[in-house]
Amino acid sequence: MDYSYIFRSGKIKKDFLISSGFSTTDDDTYTNCTTVSNGAFNANISLSISEQTLTVHLFDSATSERYALFDMPNANGAFIASLREEVQQLIDEIRAKCFETNDLKDDYIAWIKTQFGATPDYPWPDDAPFSFVFRCPNTKWFALVMKIKYRQLGLTSDEAIWVVNLKASQDSIPALIDHKSIFPAWHMNKKHWITILLTAATDFEKLCELTKKSYELVS
Repeated sequence: MDYSYIFRSGKIKKDFLISSGFSTTDDDTYTNCTTVSNGAFNANISLSISEQTLTVHLFDSATSERYALFDMPNANGAFIASLREEVQQLIDEIRAKCFETNDLKDDYIAWIKTQFGATPDYPWPDDAPFSFVFRCPNTKWFALVMKIKYRQLGLTSDEAIWVVNLKASQDSIPALIDHKSIFPAWHMNKKHWITILLTAATDFEKLCELTKKSYELVS
């Protein structure tokens, strides 16, 4: 199963991989094997730094056969759910030990207040405080900050994250979107808006530059 979304939640700290149980032969692909479900399954974890991927496959400890149901998103039931919960705990431990996961939201909001003199506006009371906008003097918004799930951006996780929607010139959008920190706009016109993660995976200076551009386009 694919857990590559953790690369979108932070910056990897490669020096911590070995001490966290991983091994490598090429300094790029790292692997780890541990047991889950009281030793009934081996969890083979593979992490690629260059490709920014992390996958987990389960194998029956007795037969060494791959447990295919674990890789099927639509497979459900109490047993599958318990396996996924246990593997998710492994993923969370890897992220805690091997990734820098500082949330950019608070720093970003503070920067907007200083740069533009704008404060959060909550046009949807039912969604406050999980979605708010920043407006130009003409009352049009140039930034929509909201909390959504990774899955809503096409990633394989139901974990919630903070993002911001910014306006961008139509010609620049294809080059900006990298599906790592910048995505096609969620819930807005993809021809004119982009969605940026407010996680450590995003370059803060670039985020600020794109916010300035959004402000210019909306003003």
